[in-house]
Amino acid sequence: QVQLVESGGGFVQPGGSLRLSCAASGNFFTIYTMAWYRQAPGKQRELVAEITRGDLTRGDLTTYADYVKGRFAISRDGAKQAVYLQMNSLNAEDTAIYYCYAGIKIVATLPTRAYWGQGTQVTVSS
Repeated sequence: QVQLVESGGGFVQPGGSLRLSCAASGNFFTIYTMAWYRQAPGKQRELVAEITRGDLTRGDLTTYADYVKGRFAISRDGAKQAVYLQMNSLNAEDTAIYYCYAGIKIVATLPTRAYWGQGTQVTVSS
């Protein structure tokens, strides 16, 4: 059974930084895309950043929501099946539950399936 386990959330003052981590465990063929989403109270879940495994020429491909460009950085460790989100210059609008996402093929012949972590709370407040 595939599991995504997140860590690194917490409380931080405006302007501060946090680093989220998410590691996949279980038996599967490969992970194609990993991402971070967030959901603030009363709002829909939204994409924060996404990283897709690239080839040897281009490397991994990253996508960011406009409101985090220049502040957040997503990275992954293929050997550890993990994804990270470095969050800098945090503000109150970044307060939300952050969810890890992974698009995983359990076996090579099956379609990619979406897996989610349990979420980790990030609170930015003075």
